[in-house]
Amino acid sequence: MVDLKTEPQSAIDAHGIIGDMRSAALVNDRGSIDFFCWPEFDSPSIFCALLDTPDAGTFQLTPDLPNARREQIYLPDTNVLQTRWLSDAAVVEVTDLLAVSEEVDELPLLIRRVRVVSGQATLHLRCAVRHDYARAKTHTTADDNGVLFSADGQPGLRLVGSHPLPLEENAVVSRFTLAQDEGAEFVLGGEDDPRVVNDCTDLYLERTLKFWRGWISQSNYRGRWREMVNRSALALKLLTSRKHGAIIAAATFGLPESPGGERNWDYRYTWIRDASFTVYAFMRLGFVEEANAYMRWLKGRVSDCCGQPTKINILYGIDGRQELPETTLDHLRGHGGAQPVRVGNEAFDQIQLDIYGELMDAVYLVNKYGEAISHEGWKHTVEVVDQVCEIWNRKDVGIWEMRGEQHHFLHSRLMCWVALDRAIRLASKRSLPAPFARWDQTRQAIYADIWSNFWNEERGPLVRFVAATDPRWLATLEAIQKSLVRDGMVYRYRNDDSQIDGLQGTEGAFAACSFWYVECLARAGQVEKAHLEFEQLLRYANPLGLYAEEFDSQARHLGNTPQALSHLALISAATFLDRKLSGEKTVWQP
Repeated sequence: MVDLKTEPQSAIDAHGIIGDMRSAALVNDRGSIDFFCWPEFDSPSIFCALLDTPDAGTFQLTPDLPNARREQIYLPDTNVLQTRWLSDAAVVEVTDLLAVSEEVDELPLLIRRVRVVSGQATLHLRCAVRHDYARAKTHTTADDNGVLFSADGQPGLRLVGSHPLPLEENAVVSRFTLAQDEGAEFVLGGEDDPRVVNDCTDLYLERTLKFWRGWISQSNYRGRWREMVNRSALALKLLTSRKHGAIIAAATFGLPESPGGERNWDYRYTWIRDASFTVYAFMRLGFVEEANAYMRWLKGRVSDCCGQPTKINILYGIDGRQELPETTLDHLRGHGGAQPVRVGNEAFDQIQLDIYGELMDAVYLVNKYGEAISHEGWKHTVEVVDQVCEIWNRKDVGIWEMRGEQHHFLHSRLMCWVALDRAIRLASKRSLPAPFARWDQTRQAIYADIWSNFWNEERGPLVRFVAATDPRWLATLEAIQKSLVRDGMVYRYRNDDSQIDGLQGTEGAFAACSFWYVECLARAGQVEKAHLEFEQLLRYANPLGLYAEEFDSQARHLGNTPQALSHLALISAATFLDRKLSGEKTVWQP
């Protein structure tokens, strides 16, 4: 007998993701949706069992096949997920999707379809909506149009199904039996959404499959590891706001970077740095429209700050809002007991000077391969670059968002150089007016500062600042290998006893850094080693080809998932390594 109320938390890497580019939900390999924020990516959750128990909200749909083998697959070239159970008694499959609607403002529509492929099976369903991160009192009522979930000050949701939906303990709890080739379907959406009906799921499924397959078919990548590259691209597209063009860092909040630790952040926002890197990945694969849409969104953020004493934030809400106050959800136990569970992110107010480099590199590349910059856009850009000339030599918290003291970071200094370099290149290529003398003088000053103050003869200290085979860079790469690499998994830094980042404990190896390491090896001519390391990293994906932010010592996933930075780094490493292995001339490209 299945007891859905006591289902334990699932591992981070035991999940697939579905989404409609407005919100996203995680589905574990038991058939439970244990994480879903509605109606936006960064809205309060309605299902949050992943960070607590089923009492925090869940939508469970599972057969009574206790000894069955479970597996998850995506329908080919889509973000439509299928969870399957295989046993002697029956084979059952549950297909989950968030329907891609014709209009961007339509509310998310969750569709769950179950089918018995072979044999006969009894299915158990439990849908317990818990509004506002399970803080609000949700009321569950049945009427002629299904079941309504409502709470004061929260959006109402309605569930309909092809089978009866009886209520039990403020949830829908149902048990039904299906024979071979029989199926059932359930739809959850806005309480007044006319699409929340049972008789149109075939149409919505067909439209959603067509959308994802039509989109990925535009990829120009034909090299090795194409399936993994395409899956990464589909994950990145799923994390992109269809309405705003912003790209969120990850779909989740509060998942720990170390088991039981305090590093539990909210990543449902747009980081200038991460999103700019994602633009590179899209452009590598030929998805120029996504890059253009993001730059249009970014233009709004730059124009918000120019002409005012305020700075460019390092992250924003997907709708462009600037303040993201951080609070803790102390009523949630956390994943694996990791507390506190945070929503919002105080990093929005940090100083991270490297973002100017990522910003200007993205502007440069989009101008080269996408839409040309406008007159107003260039005026704002000049103001940003002039600001870099004033602040490049200040301390900051660096790319890894240290919550301790500020320092002079090499990466921040280097990316300020990139900002000046790309601005000069762009102005020269487009014949745009600019204070060339000042910008070039500052660029040279940063260059001299890096070689004077950041080179250590004993340890060794990318972006076209130093050649990949330069002896000093090779010494730096060797130092990274000795101090930060463990079996191909690369740590961002070693916190150890110094607590340099202002937090207790340590964190896992960083997936993006691990893929960047592969690319660095390949660029340095160590192609055979890079190839082996890359193949190992591919084995560390979850069964669906997804990556979270970090790896533990056994390469299990840690942190928020799926992580955009991890997937874009995979794309970058795969595309460059494939060219090297094919013997192609590695002409620089985004």
